[in-house]
Amino acid sequence: MLFFFPFFGSWSRSFRHVNLLTPGVSSTLDYKCLEAGDLGFCGIQSATPRQLIDVLEDPAIRNVIVLQTVLQEVRNRSAPIYKRIRDVTNNQEKHFYTFTNEHHKETYIEQEQGENANDRNDRAIRVAAKWYNEHLKKMSAESQLQVILITNDKKNKDKAVEEGIPAFTCEEYVKSLTANPELIDRLACLSEEMNEIESGKIIFSEHLPLSKLQQGIKSGSYLQGTFRASRENYLEATVWIHGDKDDEKEILIQGLKHLNRAIHEDIVAVELLPKSQWVAPSSVVLQDEGQNEDDVEKDEERELMLKTAVSEKMLRPTGRVVGIIKRNWRPYCGMLSKSDIKESRRHLFTPADKRIPRIRIETRQASALEGRRIIVAIDGWPRNSRYPNGHFVKNLGDVGEKETETEVLLLEHDVPHQPFSQAVLSFLPKMPWSITEKDMKNREDLRHLCVCSVDPPGCTDIDDALHCRELSNGNLEVGVHIADVSHFIRPGNALDQESARRGTTVYLCEKRIDMVPELLSSNLCSLRSNVDRLAFSCIWEMNHNAEILKTRFTKSVINSKASLTYAEAQMRIDSAAMNDDITTSLRGLNKLAKILKKGRIEKGALTLSSPEVRFHMDSETHDPIDLQTKELRETNSMVEEFMLLANISVAKKIHEEFSEHALLRKHPAPPPSNYEILVKAAKSKNLEIKTDTAKSLADSLDRAESPDFPYLNTLLRILATRCMMQAVYFCSGMDNDFHHYGLASPIYTHFTSPIRRYADIIVHRLLAVAIGADSTYPELTDKHKLSDICKNLNFRHKMAQYAQRASVAFHTQLFFKSKDIVSEEAYILFVRKNAVVVLIPKYGLEGTVFFEEKDKPKPRLTYDDEIPSLRIEGTVFHVFDKVKVKITLDSSNLQHQKIRMALVEPQIPGINTPPDVSDTDLSGPGEKKRKLEK
Repeated sequence: MLFFFPFFGSWSRSFRHVNLLTPGVSSTLDYKCLEAGDLGFCGIQSATPRQLIDVLEDPAIRNVIVLQTVLQEVRNRSAPIYKRIRDVTNNQEKHFYTFTNEHHKETYIEQEQGENANDRNDRAIRVAAKWYNEHLKKMSAESQLQVILITNDKKNKDKAVEEGIPAFTCEEYVKSLTANPELIDRLACLSEEMNEIESGKIIFSEHLPLSKLQQGIKSGSYLQGTFRASRENYLEATVWIHGDKDDEKEILIQGLKHLNRAIHEDIVAVELLPKSQWVAPSSVVLQDEGQNEDDVEKDEERELMLKTAVSEKMLRPTGRVVGIIKRNWRPYCGMLSKSDIKESRRHLFTPADKRIPRIRIETRQASALEGRRIIVAIDGWPRNSRYPNGHFVKNLGDVGEKETETEVLLLEHDVPHQPFSQAVLSFLPKMPWSITEKDMKNREDLRHLCVCSVDPPGCTDIDDALHCRELSNGNLEVGVHIADVSHFIRPGNALDQESARRGTTVYLCEKRIDMVPELLSSNLCSLRSNVDRLAFSCIWEMNHNAEILKTRFTKSVINSKASLTYAEAQMRIDSAAMNDDITTSLRGLNKLAKILKKGRIEKGALTLSSPEVRFHMDSETHDPIDLQTKELRETNSMVEEFMLLANISVAKKIHEEFSEHALLRKHPAPPPSNYEILVKAAKSKNLEIKTDTAKSLADSLDRAESPDFPYLNTLLRILATRCMMQAVYFCSGMDNDFHHYGLASPIYTHFTSPIRRYADIIVHRLLAVAIGADSTYPELTDKHKLSDICKNLNFRHKMAQYAQRASVAFHTQLFFKSKDIVSEEAYILFVRKNAVVVLIPKYGLEGTVFFEEKDKPKPRLTYDDEIPSLRIEGTVFHVFDKVKVKITLDSSNLQHQKIRMALVEPQIPGINTPPDVSDTDLSGPGEKKRKLEK
């Protein structure tokens, strides 16, 4: 028999009931799942809202058995819910177990004639529950253990009761857990009154069934795409059409009814409207400030604001959402909106992500949750409801607290950050670890070389090191040595799977979310000085003109002679008194790097710019006490050049060996329209930027200088960076465009950072097979699986970038929170219809200066898109104009605190210089100054 009982002995004494989770019938396309109780056997009811999985995951729910029948049905209906259930069963503290009832002779049943699959599964669960109850009695006549069947399928529950099996709905069971009243909030949307909105008025049109949507997409009546809500305007969105090869790849959606209950990232079907109904993207900023169903009328009034007279060339293909093909809902972080009715159990939840609509939830904890960050999940969106319905999931903590806000930004950007599981950690090397003869197989001993690493200060995950020495023939040998992470992470095990899922290490201002466990990232794989480390080396023989004569790759063992910062390495290179082996090696590398960089730029590689900031933290409070832009030295460029060269060399090698299965990285050329803002901005300063090729762009940027305005070239390069497309990973067998636009390289990959990028681990495996240092495995040469890996890596890298920016934004707010009003010089980057976007070089900080304020007379604004410029009461602002702004932290909205910038210079009457206030009042104390700063 395959059935076993791991829960007897000491575990059985921890509870008095066993709960059984059961599946049921769903009449909806979007299958959902239930979970069950606190002490034992369980069942899944897929006809109930998906929030019930949140009950199962709660720490209060323990000692549960999930039947094989249940798992199979959930797996067929909802992969995400299935994974969550499996994660719960793998959590040893929860005491969740699975029972293979379909393979146990006492509980297996055949499907009867005329019985559908669902009824057969319900009967199988009842049989298992009844048998287990009887089994417990046989094992111990004195046993008080009892099986409880948890199901929200009324028919199944009634039959269970008839057969003498104790059965309850999930709501009944949760309400019995008097010690955990907060669990009831997770079931709030089950109450019928929650789904009965007072207004019976139908707001939205009905979504078409999936069968009709598929037919319409096939016939061309409808288009399928990803719904992208606007951050700035809750009444506007775009739908990016899947598989569309034309220039127009997006459909504009405007108006609440046309949005038709679609939520950001949903896969939707849209119907294209007649050209007579096409509109232009709105420049109006609209935030949803409504509180009730009556606000639909206000929405309709606001929609009229969007429809302004525009030229025909500005109109975009416009459509309306007719159906949802796939919901991509996730748990959302945010806060409860303040409610006037404190005793009410219904509240509106405002998500932190402005692209997500408010969510109506029912909670008994409103007072306790005020001013707290919480997580809410969406359950559904009725046609007669202004907002979707959802339920409370988790309390994260006080708004503004560093730990809470960090948790929010990690959750909002879907960054996996839970501690590594025991299953993952079990595949780490046992300590103490040392290099063995087996490790040295197919590996070259390079410990005699003068290798050193150069990294930012405080770096502990050192994954690259270099060396340069003169050979007897007068040529130079240059080596790039990369941590051999793939030696420790073998294909297919739990450690490999978790690294693949995480995809990348995420660097926040105060912490690092590692892709691999710390034992590897900061110890065994980190190429620290004076310890033996396994590496993968790319070694070139070069002449003194940096021309490559030979290239070879080898697995190696190295012993780094120094772990230097960029500043320390620069000091050695610049010091006439230092002539040791490490310094000589660095000087050789630096000389070659300059030649390599010059050659790359001559081929058309771009040198762009992006303001990066570094925070200096208080050693005790860990609050930011200083904020400055990062200083770049020659040694930064030196390391970069050899990392680029290694990546290009490896890309060529793996593509030679695996023409269909190489993991490469490309950077698409931007469409000409992307450069419009750059070309116009340069033209306003009497400069010409050519964008027909990367080479012409690079040359134009080099020539675009002004003796009177030295910072102009940096501003142009910052603007050029904004025009670029996103670089992406791809499988060589699934694409024919390999070119990397920014580097002007025909082929490129990532090889040099395997501690922090999973792409590099795959590349290491491909290279190891190519040189005969390791064996292959099926997934490595499956281009479809490799393509799936690339999709996940592209997503993870994008989310990591967003999370890192959010962390910088939050710490910038903390920095200015403790400051008095600061005035700084700034440059205009963009001109809008009612504002200018400025960059403050001192802090690398970007912000918007608005010229229209609520409840104040609107100034006369004249916007010229061609120059571009904005005229305000006689003063004209152009891109790159120098201004002075004051910086304050606006905390009026706890949900979305932000840095606010206001114009100080030039002074404009009625804007920043009221008629009755003199210039001296700007810096003097008193009431007038306070009014200005308000």
